[in-house]
Parts: sequence; C-alpha cells; structure tokens
Amino acid sequence: MAEAHQAVAFQFTVTPEGFDFHLGREALRQLYLSGVYSWKKRFVCAKNSFLSGVYPASPSSWVVVVMATAGSFYCRIDPSMGMIARIRHYLPGSRFLSLQGRTVVSAALFSTGVWLSAVLLFRRTLKLLLSYHGWMFEPHGRMSRSTKIWAALVKVLSGRKPLLYSFQTSLPKLPVPPVEATIARYLESVHPLMDEEKYQRMEALAKEFKEKTAPRLQKYLIFKSWWTTNYVSDWWEEYIYLRGRSPLMVNSNYYAMDLLYVTPSRVQAARAGNAVHAMLLYRRKLDRGELPPVMALGMVPMCSNQMERMFNTTRVPGKESDALLHLLNSRHLAVYHKGRFYKVWLFHGGSLLRPRDLQMQFQRILDDPSPPQPGEQRLAALTAGERVPWAEARARFFGCGRNKTSLDAVERAAFFLTLDEEAHGYAPDKADCMDTYAKSLLHGKCYDRWFDKSFTLVVYKNGKLGANAEHSWADAPIIGHLWEFVLGTDRFQLGYDDGGHCHGEPNTQLAPPQRLQWDIPQECQDIIERSYRVAKALADDVDFCCFQFSQFGKGLIKRCRTSPDAFIQISLQLAHFRDKGCFCLTYEASMTRLFREGRTETVRSCTAESTAFVRSMGDTRQSRAERQRLFKLAANKHQHMYRMAMTGAGIDRHLFCLYVVSRYLGVQSPFLAQPAGAVRALAPLHQPDPPAAAQDVRLEQVPGPHLHRRRLRPGR
Repeated sequence: MAEAHQAVAFQFTVTPEGFDFHLGREALRQLYLSGVYSWKKRFVCAKNSFLSGVYPASPSSWVVVVMATAGSFYCRIDPSMGMIARIRHYLPGSRFLSLQGRTVVSAALFSTGVWLSAVLLFRRTLKLLLSYHGWMFEPHGRMSRSTKIWAALVKVLSGRKPLLYSFQTSLPKLPVPPVEATIARYLESVHPLMDEEKYQRMEALAKEFKEKTAPRLQKYLIFKSWWTTNYVSDWWEEYIYLRGRSPLMVNSNYYAMDLLYVTPSRVQAARAGNAVHAMLLYRRKLDRGELPPVMALGMVPMCSNQMERMFNTTRVPGKESDALLHLLNSRHLAVYHKGRFYKVWLFHGGSLLRPRDLQMQFQRILDDPSPPQPGEQRLAALTAGERVPWAEARARFFGCGRNKTSLDAVERAAFFLTLDEEAHGYAPDKADCMDTYAKSLLHGKCYDRWFDKSFTLVVYKNGKLGANAEHSWADAPIIGHLWEFVLGTDRFQLGYDDGGHCHGEPNTQLAPPQRLQWDIPQECQDIIERSYRVAKALADDVDFCCFQFSQFGKGLIKRCRTSPDAFIQISLQLAHFRDKGCFCLTYEASMTRLFREGRTETVRSCTAESTAFVRSMGDTRQSRAERQRLFKLAANKHQHMYRMAMTGAGIDRHLFCLYVVSRYLGVQSPFLAQPAGAVRALAPLHQPDPPAAAQDVRLEQVPGPHLHRRRLRPGR
C-alpha cells in the first residue's frame, strides 16, 4: 500500500473535523517530469514531421534561398522580375514596419514561395523517377546506360540522411494493370494445372469476362485508384484479414525465433528486461521518425506506412468484422505469467525504465506466489478461438467494471509479454527441440499469448526469446526489422554482467507491477473453455517438422548463378509432385512496398517451366544437360514473375479488387466465381470452399535471424 500511496499526487478526504487535503511532492514531481517528457516528444515529432514534409529540401536550404534573394536584391539585381515589389505593394501599411522592413518581408515571402515550388518540383520529379522499374529486369551486374542515368538522378534528388517517412509522398501509386494483361497471365498460370478440355472452358469464361463484365468493373477500379493512395490495401486489410471469422492462431499469426546458437543470458527476467528496453528504444526512434527508410539497392525507398502501427495496437473482435485499435502512445506493458495478468509501467520520472529496473519488475512477477483468479488462467484463449464468440463475450462481460479496466490495460498496452514457464531453444541432444520450439511460438498453450496484440514477446525460462505477431496491421518483414534491432541491441549494446544480469543498480523505490483484477462469471468461463477447446484442437492438428539444413545455403546457390528463392520454390514443386503425383496452385508472397501503402502480391510459383523441369526429373530419358536447361528456364521464369509482382503487374490483387467491385455492384461473373482462380483472395469473402483438387498450397516464410521455414497448408 505504501507504493500505491506514493503514486497518488493528492489525497482528498472528508473527516468529522472537516476536509483533509494532502499533496504528494514526489508524485507531483513525477507528473511534472512526465509532462516535460511528453512535450519534448511532441516537439521532436513535430520537427521531424516538418523535415520529412519538405524533404529532400531542408531549413538550411530555405535560409540560403532567402539570403541569396535578399543579397541580390540589395545589389540592385531583381531575381523576382518585379514580384518582390508587387508583394511589397500589397502588404498592409504599418507604422512599425518601414519601407526597408517591408522589402525584407517581401523578399522572404518570395523566397519561401520559390523554395516551396522547388520542393514540390523535386518531389514530383522523384516520384516520376521512382515509377521506373526497368532496373529490376536487367541482368545482374549489367546495368544499361539509361538505368545508370536514372540511378544518378535518383541519388541526386534523394538528398542525404532521410528520415523514416521522408519518401512517403514521393512514392508512386500502385498502378491498376490492364484487364487483358491480367487475364492473359492468369490463363498462363492455370494452364499447367488443367487438361485441355477444362482449360478451353476456362479460356471461354475469361474471354466472356474480358469483353462483357470486366470493362465496367475496371472503370470503377481506376476511379478508386485516382482518389485513394492505394487501390488494394484498404480492401485487402478489411476483407482478407479483419472480416475473417476463423481463429487467428495458426491460420494468420506468425512467429519469429531467437538466435539459435547464442543465448546472451540464461536469466529470464534479465533477458526480458533488455529485450523490452530495446523494443522501447526502437519505438522511440519509430515515433520520432528517426529510423532510416528501407532502401532497395541502397537508393530506391520502400514504403514505411506499415510501421506506424507496430506498437500500441490491438485487433478488437467484432461479430462481422474486427477493427484495429491504435493509440499514439502507451506508457505500460501487459505481462502474463502462470495464468496471471500484470500491468507494468515503462516510465519513471518522464524517462524510460532502465533494463535493470525492468528486470527487477519482471522478477517481482516471477516471485509472486498468488494463484490465478477464477477464469483468469485461460482468459487469452478467447483471442485464440473463433472471432464471433470472443466478440459476443467481450460485449457481454467486459464492458464495465473491473473487467473493462483490466481488458483496457491489456489492449492499450505497448505490446504483450509472456514470461513462459517452459524452456525451449536449440539443443543438439534433442532431436525434436526445434519442432517444439516452433510450435510453442506458433500457438503456445493456446491461452498464454494474447493473439490480438500487434505482437507478443515470449521470454522462456532458460532466457530464449521469441515473438508471435498478428498479421492484419502489417506483414512479416516489418516485424523482422524490429527483431533484428532487438537482438543486436540486446547482445552488442546493452549486454549483461558476469552473472547474466542487466547492467546497473535497480531503483527499489519503484512501485511493483499492478496485478490486474477480473470478475469472470461462470457463463463467461464456459465460453473461455469452449474457445480453448477449439484452439487446442487446431493446435493439435498442426504437424510441425522444423530442422536445420547445413549442407549448403544461399551462398552456394548464388555461386551457381541462380536465385535462392527460385531454387527453393522449384524444389518445393519437385517435392510436392513426388509426394502427391500432381501439381496445384501455389501461393508465394512478394512485397509491393515500392509503391505507397503497398503490402503484398501473389507469385504463382507453379508454372509451365517449373512443371516441365519437375517432369524431366522423373524421366530417365532426359539428360543432365537437358534438366539443367529446363531448371534454368524455370528459375528465370520465376524471377520474372516475382519482379512483375513487385512492380504492380501481378494477377491476384487485381482479380481480388475486380471481385470486390462486382460484389458491390451485384454483378455475377462465372469467371470470378471459378475456384481455380484467386482461391486465397476470395475465400474470406464467404464463398463456398473450393473442391479439394482446386485448393492451393500456401508457402509462407516466417522471419527469424537464423531460421526460415516454409509451411504448406491447404488454402483457406
């Protein structure tokens, strides 16, 4: 209770003798320091927003323009050709402003106009330059003269030391491909999967769609592209993610692993302290826009829009559609341990808690012997099960009182932390160590991760780390940037002492973590149990085999002058054909972040070239040279398709948006209703499940510094 009283700025009570009003000086000091920190943060954010807004120019360039204009004007050289005199003429007269002063103001206004015009011109020119993607299709190491000129212009106009969002307004919009090109590429992608009779029927449907239905749908789509930043991303987020009613766990959420061979500290609380502090440092850089933008080839910027919702974000369930709750700031962390929930403040005196202070707070949670409250232990199973029961339970049982307060503490936290009771990681003496490690990060016990949070940081008993991320707010590479920063900062900047503890001395005056209180009735506990059973059945249905392959890596593949991605995709086609004896639709994601607010596009990896190579591997009459030739053709085709997808000339996102427009207009299209089309895109719009033969194989790469894995599962 002493710590609780210290956290109160004043106490106001009524006694028989009158009113008792008491001020807490320390609490007031903390409030003052927090306010100072808040205003400093606002000032830095405003400054960096201004710098990003005028990039590639800078305030110093404005000063140079003003001084040059004023200097030339006073040398009786009028660079404005009379504009400064006109501005001076229209300035209101004032006894406080002499003729000379009005001339200075007029020169400053003219210079500012010229400077802003130059900024807009540079940004418009840069946008036009970034719309060129020919560099991506040129042979590696052989850049054409036109591309060299383009690269030089991009470097000149890109400026120096850009901030995270400096290029946002200079990025081009995602183009709407011509319907004819999309349909041609679509027919090419399904040809290897069909016999001639089925293909001719599909070709007839495509021709009818192209001539009768598509022109009307395309007009609406082009109109949408004019007044929206990205014609795909908002519908993709809503219909593919937020309207999905199936469990997020396994189906949507993905995970990231720790370093395999290195564990900087075996002390669970210490590792959590450093990792959380590193994440807060990253959040501060993110809020201020101080992170450098991701650049392809070191000069082509990628969209940073997805990074905005990395922290302070939660997916809130709804009966028909979920919603993303994003806060500008959050000053606390939600922690789960042994069935109990805690709220941990991340600031003290307006400053971030140091790693040693965080370690002390987490150790207090680990040492807490109190048992879970009724219904508390498996409460998070609601986020692991179906979305509709969770939405109904949230509305009925978490709308007021202690439950609402505690749920707000979880949903409004910066992120979620699980202090896991198990020990996982790579162990040479355990054959299935990687399987259990991966399954734990993917779904855990089905109630010890808050799957609705933007991400859950998992710290195991032996000090190993991991993360489970929700998918709707961003794609895996965004978490990958954070994860690399955290692991690098933890190991090389923050470090540990000889005992494995965080450096420094803890502040023992900090108030302990706040235990969240719940009042969960039996009816709600029954709903929690049902959600848990659904999630448990889903988790038990996951067969996971995760192993290390150390014979060779991407270095050897590159030395063979082959794309590692193409090599893996063609290998998967070969393995699937040998296992199943047939080919199927294959989904590989590529990014479209070369465009503003771009997310992903589908690469249909099963091509005529890849199937020809796969069949040659089973044909004893084919020579080694012929197989190599077919493999080269398949790899080149895959790389070409990947580049087409990255540059906005994919198939599935365009078909998806045409389908959405058709639903809005009430237009029926036999072509868009075909299950062999964009199965992945259409299923979340409540279409009937496609036949088993038409289901796709979805190939996903999950981020991790030393481990990448591919998951094959039927398309939803």
